[in-house]
Parts: sequence; structure tokens; C-alpha cells
Amino acid sequence: MNISLSSYWRCLAAGQRSGPLDRLLLTLLIPLSLPYALIQRIRAGLFRYGILQSRYLPRPVISIGNITVGGTGKTPVTAWIARHLISQGVKVAVLSRGYGGTLEGSCAIVSDGATIRLAATECGDEPYLLASTIPGLMVVIGSNRHNAGMLALERLSPDIFLLDDGFQHLALHRDMNILLLDFTRPFGNSWTLPAGLLREPRSAAKRADWIIHTRCDDTILKISGLDHIPQASARHRLSNLFPLSGGEQLPFEALTDKALIAFAGIAEPDRFFNDLRKLAKGVVRTLSLPDHAPYDSAAIVTITAMMRDSGADYAITTEKDAVKLKQLPPDLASRILVARLELQLDGADPLTGDLLKLLQK
Repeated sequence: MNISLSSYWRCLAAGQRSGPLDRLLLTLLIPLSLPYALIQRIRAGLFRYGILQSRYLPRPVISIGNITVGGTGKTPVTAWIARHLISQGVKVAVLSRGYGGTLEGSCAIVSDGATIRLAATECGDEPYLLASTIPGLMVVIGSNRHNAGMLALERLSPDIFLLDDGFQHLALHRDMNILLLDFTRPFGNSWTLPAGLLREPRSAAKRADWIIHTRCDDTILKISGLDHIPQASARHRLSNLFPLSGGEQLPFEALTDKALIAFAGIAEPDRFFNDLRKLAKGVVRTLSLPDHAPYDSAAIVTITAMMRDSGADYAITTEKDAVKLKQLPPDLASRILVARLELQLDGADPLTGDLLKLLQK
């Protein structure tokens, strides 16, 4: 699937396209969504009634995930919770699938809290980003999260596990289920794949112990049927820049007179580009790459040519992309700036209180 077709499908599935041809295509996709949704309901029911067994880890497990495909800010929320727990003296281990890395499917330790043992190409960009930006955080990858957790217990002895992107990973028991919903379109067009964004029917949201609405404005979204679940809101913002090659942080104001390009290989690059344009007026061109895309020689040639042809002074990318750009030539690395994403979590006190109670059990 090329980028333009992928972007079109995402807009269609999010309910952002409603022309005659769009409605026709949606009508053709809905019959495929119905059996998919049924299978997901049956699967969840088998776990709920104990016909399929969830495996347990002898430490508390907190799942952080979503119900839709694409980005809802899981990594920043996982990082926020990890930092909070570590600040309280808790030994935290993140369990991640390791999607996009060459070791995907294998159990391996990314970080023991002191030393990073794997490269981003081996473990995937998100596990590496967490391991490299949060001092003291332990990260273990494995498609079988129970096996990954047992490896962590044997080698690292954590106090608690954070299950990254774990809402549908019902094979592992969790003590707290945190569901992230995108404030702007929490359920897309309300259909499951492939007609919509939902990984499973929206009724699955009732499994959540906490809901965090991401990318919020000043309004708290109330969703019918979920009012009984504790909720908080999160805002993401680009705070500053730092050179890929190292050095002091830069405010966006430092780029006032500079020509810029931006590139990103994340779930929704247009959101990054739009946020960037609000802070840096000199963005002249953008480049969208597939989510988790490796930065091979062809991608580097494309970025270099775009900078040359546009006359850009700098190229700006995300932290998630930056972890895969460690081997660039120094002359190119010195002209790439990384935009740092910060999370503000409102209504966090009850959540942190529940985390403390979980540790005391």
C-alpha cells in the first residue's frame, strides 16, 4: 500500500471523507468488517469466561493501549507513567513486542536500566526510544509478553511491568487496563477494520480501568456508556529542538529566518507536520514515510535531495525517527534537528493514587 492510498484509507476510516465514491467504498468494506468484529467479540468472550486462559506474572502488570489502529500517543503516556513510578523508587520494566526490529518475535533485553544492549534496528524504534530517554527504565521485547516478563524477572527483578500496546494482548493478565482514546476521533467512524479504525468493537472499551483522552483541548470528552470509568486528559506539544549530532537545545524561535523541511515515519505524520508549522513558519516541504520505516540508503538520498532542492537550512524530524538515524554522515547529521514531544496529563492525581494502591497489594 503506497502512502497516498494509506492516507486516503485512514481519512475514510476516521469518518473524514463522505463523498459519493467514499460512501460506495465504505459500503463495500462493511461486509468485511462484520465477521472481523464477530471474531474479536468471540475471542474476548473466550478470555472473559476462562475458556482461553490468561497467564499471570508474579508482579503487577499495567497495560497501556488503544482500541484503534494508528497513533494515539501510547509512547508518551508510557514514558510519563514510567518516569513517575521511577521517581517513587519503583523498578519498572516495559514489555514491548519490538515491532519493526530485526529481533521481533524473539525475547531480548533492550535495557537493564543502566546499559542499552540493542540498537533501534534490532529492537524497534519505540522500545529503543523509551530505553534511551528514561534513565533507570528496563525494557524487554518479545511477541510472547509472558515469556518476556519471565526473562525480566529472572535477569532484572522489576517491581512492576508496563505492557506497551497491550489492550488486545489478552493472553497476559493485567492488573490495570489503561485505554487511550484520541480526543479528536475516539472510535473513528465506529466500524472495525477494514471499514474503520477499530481493532475490536467499541464495546471492548468497557474493559478499561482508566481512560486517558489524548490530544485534548480544554474540554473533557464524555462518552456514553463509559462514564463509570475514571478518566484523565492529555495534551501533547512540541517543546523544543535538539541537534541530531548533539549539542544544546534550541527554541523554535531560533528558526525564524530559516528554510526548513520536515520528515517523519510515524502513524500520522500530518499531525506532526501541522503542529510543527504552528511553531516554525519556514517549513517549505514535508516527507511522509511509512510507520516504523527503516532509514535505508534510498530514504537518506531522498532527504538529502529534498534539502538541496528546497534550499533548506535544516531538516526536522521526530524523536521516534531520530533513534534510527545514528549512522548518518556528520555533515548531514549536523543539519537535522529533532523535535521533542512533551506530555501534560491533567487529572493525574487519582491515577497516580491507583498506581500506588496497585504496588501496595
